[in-house]
Formats: sequence, structure tokens, C-alpha cells
Amino acid sequence: MLALAGVLLAPAAALPAGASAAPTPTPTPSPTSSTAPTSPENVLTRTIVRTYAYGRQSARQRMDVWWEPRAGRRPGVFIIHGGWWNSGDKKYMTAVSRSYAEMGYTVFNINYRLSQDAAWPAQRTDTLAAIATARKHADFFSFDPDRYVVVGFSAGGHLATAVGTYRDGLPGLRGVVGISPVISPLTAYSDGDEGADFDQRKLRLAAIALAGGCRPTGACAKVWSSMEIPWHASPHDAPVLTVHSSDEFVPPYQSELLKEQLNQVGVAMNIRVVPGYYHSSPLYREPGVAEGVREWVAGKLAAPAIPKPTTTSTTSAHLPSLSKVRTH
Repeated sequence: MLALAGVLLAPAAALPAGASAAPTPTPTPSPTSSTAPTSPENVLTRTIVRTYAYGRQSARQRMDVWWEPRAGRRPGVFIIHGGWWNSGDKKYMTAVSRSYAEMGYTVFNINYRLSQDAAWPAQRTDTLAAIATARKHADFFSFDPDRYVVVGFSAGGHLATAVGTYRDGLPGLRGVVGISPVISPLTAYSDGDEGADFDQRKLRLAAIALAGGCRPTGACAKVWSSMEIPWHASPHDAPVLTVHSSDEFVPPYQSELLKEQLNQVGVAMNIRVVPGYYHSSPLYREPGVAEGVREWVAGKLAAPAIPKPTTTSTTSAHLPSLSKVRTH
């Protein structure tokens, strides 16, 4: 169970030295998708981007939030960066975050504790905590807590699908997207054995580090079981879309393992395979990939038109630290 009652959103101004600042939204958005929940001509001119804490244990427990104040309740998109669980940062997901903000969504671009700082399941715990914090302050963020998706890249795809299969479904979660997701750390461990290429061996070592430095035997079997996404499929899990390159080092058959288990419990999963070897963000930039993902996300978040902005004031009664927050 998450225990967030004592965790308040912290302003970006309070970030420790070295923590990344929130990105600045562009004043000239690209054309809005016809499947978007709203289609204002200058949607990002009204968007605020700030960095907030969702936990107190680490400076990594931060998320950049893109939202339009007092805009009613908009569907949300949570973005999770990749990086072998031991590197990477939300700042590399700024362009992806902007693209969903342009579609009219409230966007949460999150960091999480890395494997050298905390072993599994800290990364899943952080992702769940970020979602819980966003849902708790839904009114402040113009966010509909009952309509959101999670999009993860590579190791972030592992976290996204781990959230998607957590218990028997999360409230409000409408869909999960993984771009080159590491669905099966056990498969990655096996693929990275003797004779594997550099990236496969690196992923094997990264999975061992995520598990706290132990291999999937003996006393360590339990943590590896917890990391293995297909073993946690449940009937009320959200539908899943994954995208892989045909020849990348995180192969499509990792997703096929999850699809088999989800389909057995009645949950839909689509796997798209793109020719080539690109992985994670480079794969997302391949022609048609980002567009296809955005279309899938829009379909999962489709609902009646978002209410017009209200005059309801968001004050410190909703968010105690609001007065200390500054705009970037």
C-alpha cells in the first residue's frame, strides 16, 4: 500500500543543487491531432511547466508537470524515461512530453530512483507514488484521475508494464505503452549469457543490478519473480501496446510473453514490430511510430469533451505549498 498522506508537493525552487530544472514550453505548438481531447490553436501558450516532488527519500523523486490551470479535468499521460534502470533523466523526455501537452493532456514526466541508489521494487514504488500524488492533487493539475495512460521507454517500459500489471488493475489507468520495453528481465538475463552481443550482456548486468546484485537463483528468486511482468497479469489490468524493432536487443518475443498471459485473462495487448534495429527513443522517432502511439493513446483516453475552464480557484487549501511555487 502507498502511504502518501504525509507527502506534499514540493516546489521546484526547493530542489537540491544539481536537480534538473523544469523545461520551458514552446509558445508555438505544432498542429494539434484531430483525435486530441481539445484543439486550441495556441494550447501551450497557456500551459505551465513546473517540477514537483512526489516523495522525500531522494532527489530523484521528482516529476515535471505540464498543465493548464483551471481548465477542467483533462486526461493524463505519465512518461517514464529509459536508461538501463541505472541512468537517464526526465529531461530527455521533454519533446515527448511537449507532444502530449500539445494534444491537450496533462503530462507527468517522472524521474525515479536508479538501481545503484535503491534496488527493485523501489522503481515501481516511485512510479506508483508519482501516479498517486498526481491523482491526489487532480483538481490542481486540471487532471482527470480516472483517465490516464503510462508510456515508458526501454527500462521505463518495464516500469510502465509493471504498473499496468500491479495487483488487479490501478484505478483510472486506461492503457500502457512500452517502447522497446524490457518485459522479461529473466529473458534478458538468459539472452545476455555467453555468446551474446554487447548490449545483451549490458542488459543482463543491468538486470542483476536492479535485483540488488543477485542472480535469479536461491534466495534471489523472489525478487526476480517480482520483476517478471508476465507473471503478474490479472483480469482488470489495462490494455497494452508495445513497439519493438525486429532486430533490436530487446526482442519482440519479450512482449509476446506478456501478450500470452494477458490474453489468457481477457486483457487486450497489441505488439507492433518495425523493421530495423533501433531501440527506445530512436525507434519512437522512426516514421509513423510516434503517430501510431499517439493515436492509440487518444483512443484509450477518448471520452466526452473536456469541460470548459471554470472559475474555481485553486488555492493553498488544495495544495499547502502552492504559495512557494514559482513558474519556469
